[in-house]
Amino acid sequence: MNTEFRVEPAKLTDLDQLVTLERATFNYSCISRRSFRQVIQSDHNYCWVARSENQLAGYAIAFIRRNSKVWRLYSIAVSLNFRGFGVGNLLINHVLDTAKRQGAEAMSLEVKSDNKTAIHWYQNCGFETIDILPNYYDDGSDGFKMRFTFYPESL
Repeated sequence: MNTEFRVEPAKLTDLDQLVTLERATFNYSCISRRSFRQVIQSDHNYCWVARSENQLAGYAIAFIRRNSKVWRLYSIAVSLNFRGFGVGNLLINHVLDTAKRQGAEAMSLEVKSDNKTAIHWYQNCGFETIDILPNYYDDGSDGFKMRFTFYPESL
């Protein structure tokens, strides 16, 4: 397996693979094909994909509210076949670098409170838990709101 990856904006031709990866990764609150299409076509939100040759290895979606300096990492997923190769780190670093270059002061995200693996990974990436979100997910489970601050000394 080729373990060289590139990150690039998602295209409409990626829709089938994105939906397949979404369904294979999450069993709750899945992003629909229509929603992926809207994000790909948006002029103020982002969907990036990581590829190894022509295979989709993962994706990341970031939302930006107009007039806000806080971006939101809406979703990130890595294909089971590509886990352990640094794809998640490549994607999150790309998102954070892009946000910082474009003037963001912070990146926020929500994660299920029982997803210990993801929480630990986000903490290793520099995110901190800033709030508890009771009954946040469709299945009634709680969430954590986490934040990465680019310039913590300015707060």
